[in-house]
Formats: sequence, structure tokens, C-alpha cells
Amino acid sequence: MGKYFGTDGFRGEANVTLTADHAYKVGRFLGWYYSRKHSGNSVPARIVIGKDTRRSSYMFEYALAAGITASGADAYLLHVTTTPSVAYVTKTEEFDCGVMISASHNPYYDNGIKLLNDRGEKMDEQTLSYIESYLDGNLELFGVKENELPFALRERIGRTVDHIAGRNRYMGYLISLAPYSFRGMRIGLDCANGGAWNIAGAVFEALGAKTYVIHGEPDGLNINKDAGSTHIEALQKLVREQRLDVGFAYDGDADRCLCVDEKGRVVTGDHILYILGKYMKERGQLDNNTVVTTVMSNFGLYKALEREDIAYAKTPVGDKYVYDYMVRNACRLGGEQSGHVIIQQYATTGDGILTSLKIMEVMLGKKKSLGELCRGMELYPQILKNIRVGSQEETMEDPVIREVIEEVARELGDSGRILVRRSGTEPVIRIMVEARDRERCQGYVDRVAEQICARGHARV
Repeated sequence: MGKYFGTDGFRGEANVTLTADHAYKVGRFLGWYYSRKHSGNSVPARIVIGKDTRRSSYMFEYALAAGITASGADAYLLHVTTTPSVAYVTKTEEFDCGVMISASHNPYYDNGIKLLNDRGEKMDEQTLSYIESYLDGNLELFGVKENELPFALRERIGRTVDHIAGRNRYMGYLISLAPYSFRGMRIGLDCANGGAWNIAGAVFEALGAKTYVIHGEPDGLNINKDAGSTHIEALQKLVREQRLDVGFAYDGDADRCLCVDEKGRVVTGDHILYILGKYMKERGQLDNNTVVTTVMSNFGLYKALEREDIAYAKTPVGDKYVYDYMVRNACRLGGEQSGHVIIQQYATTGDGILTSLKIMEVMLGKKKSLGELCRGMELYPQILKNIRVGSQEETMEDPVIREVIEEVARELGDSGRILVRRSGTEPVIRIMVEARDRERCQGYVDRVAEQICARGHARV
């Protein structure tokens, strides 16, 4: 991770950590770099921009577009949309790169700039490092030190283009992926007052479903507020009260999806990986017979996959790492417990609406409810505790701490696991234990936490 760009873009509180000036400069660089890189400035680069519903997203959209056009490139505006739609349009319409303005599941006052390459994948680290160098005023690229990028002049000044048609084509693409009609199905959708609000309902209704949409009235300040995949209680209540067949909850930019079954029970990203992995294997579609997970996936998922004779891989936390592994090893399915699910045959990023359509395909194809499809997997109780420390490195390298972790691992054996890791965003050590018994989990977590405190590593 760089100084500004983490695993999911440049993110921070709007006009505090991430400012309009940052966005303008990112736009300036992108317009200059892609015009110079691909055409030597003879043909303007084409950059597509989408945004979620945060009030600050408009400010960042205009700042990015100003920077892009000032550098001589053309900015195509998708307006309010989802991250996966930007990825799809960037790839299929041969844009030089794509930009999504969103802080995903964060509250409205945060925002972010996510960058995608011309294949609709997350931007490579080298290009991000160039942008960071420019933001810090020390860019040296193409053999010339460019602390101040040249402005485009006269006929070379770029333009902005309304490109809502691109979003509509993405919706058509989603509809084309559903092999069955949804007629007769009653479906709840929680759009988190975010980017999915004007897409998800239209897609499901086009397929014949009776939809019940909640949190589909964004006002710029209510994105993710007690809504969506991080606050799924409202969708659970809706499914129970209306006796719906299923419910789907998205986050602010709709790159993740969690589900609620017909009885109002939460279906996690790990459940989704199990259901889709099993279904794809039955149909000969699970390349390399492997599901890609992160180290935070539930132990119960691994047990369930083993019973189905499906292999699995583990990556660090972050859908970026999941996708990188999938590409390198030709795997079709991967994701995170949080609901980022990547089906590489259809998308280059997590796509919440696509995920929900594929869950519907399994339900209709196998003529089973979502609850029935989940029966082969039992989630293990999981206890997570965060300890703020003075030094992550000293804590993790303390021989006494390492010994107690190894001791817990030996006692758990193959009936559970312990994972102790450093946070990538704050001075915190995260302790997670999974086992069949919740009290046992708590005891092991407390044992490690108490030792960290006793050794003087903890900070208030």
C-alpha cells in the first residue's frame, strides 16, 4: 500500500484527508499520462467516471473531470452508478481507464477514488506510485521531470461527455446473464441508499420478479446509514414480515452482496462461495476445482468444501488479493466473507447485483430455497478482538506472544483455528479464534489478549 492509495483506492474524510484538490490533481495526471502513454498526445485519452450517492461525490466528479479535460483527455460521465458497472464499461468500451468515486460501505462523510485499468481491473501499483509522486510534487516520468504538468491548449482541451448509455448497457448485460425468469418470485432488495438504488430494482423487475425495495431514496447523507450489507437487520425484518422468497443487501457502491433466506436468516459471503462453488462444480464450470478465499473466511466453509471435494486457496484480506490469485491460477470463483464475490467468467471485480442474480439461478435451477442450499455448511462461532498496541512489529515478534499463539493452535488442532494479524489501517493487533464452542473461542482470545497486555504492548 502506498501513501495515499490503499487496497481499495484513495479513501478518507471528504475535504479533510481527501480533498477536491487531490481529485483535480489525480484527474490532471490521468489525462496527461494516458494521452501521452497511448498516443503521444495526438489522440485524447478516454476516461470514464462513475460515482455513488454521497453529497461529496459531485464535488469529486467535477474536480476529476476538470483535471482530465485540462490535460487534454475526454471525461465520460456515468453519473450515479456502481463500481462493477464502471469496471464493465471500462473494459467493454475500450476506455483507457476508469474511475469510481466511492468509499464503499463507509459513512457519507467519507469518500474515495478507485482507479481501474483498461481491462476493468484495479490499477497496478506502478501507475499508482506515479500518481502519488505527482501529488507529492516529485514526479519524474517519460524522461522528463514533470512537477507541473502541461495544460492542453486550444483545440486540444478535453471535453466531458454524458455517458449514461454505458450504465444502461451494463444493466442489459446483467439481465442477459439470467437463464431463468423470476416471475412469481418475491424478492427484497436493500440498496443502502447507494449506487444500486436505480439499477437493482430495474434489473429484477425486468426479469419478472415482484420486488420490495428498501433504502432506495438517497439524499446524499444517508448512504449506508442503518442500511445495506453492513446493517442487514432491516432486510431481515422485511423478508419475515412480507414473507418473501429471498432478500439481497448491497453496500454503497454495490460491489458486495449479502443475502437473507426465506426465514430471515443472514447468508454470508462464505455461504455464497459454498453455494456457487458446489453448483459450478456440478456443471463443470469450476476451473481448477478451486474456490479462492481470504484468511478471514470461516472454518465452516473449509469443512464444507472438503466434504464436496472442492479445493480452496487463502489470500490476505482484500478482494484485490483474491482477484490477483484468481488471475494467476486461472480460478473462476473467489471472494470474502463480507460479500465481495468475484465470478471471473462474468466480471473483473466483486459485483453485488451479479452475485444475487447467480444465487437466483441456483435457487431456480435446483428448485430449492436459499435456506435449503445453505444446509451443507455450518458456520463456526468466531470471536474477534482488537488490541491497540504501541508497536505491531514488536508485539508480533515477542517470543512469549508467539508461544501462546502456537499453544492455542495446538490445543485447537483440526477442530478450529486462531489467526492473529496486524491491522493495515490502524495500530491494532486483531485476534480471531474459531471453534465449535463459543465459550472456548472467547477463552482462547482472552488468553492471547491478556498476554499482550501483560507483556506491556497494549496501549489505551
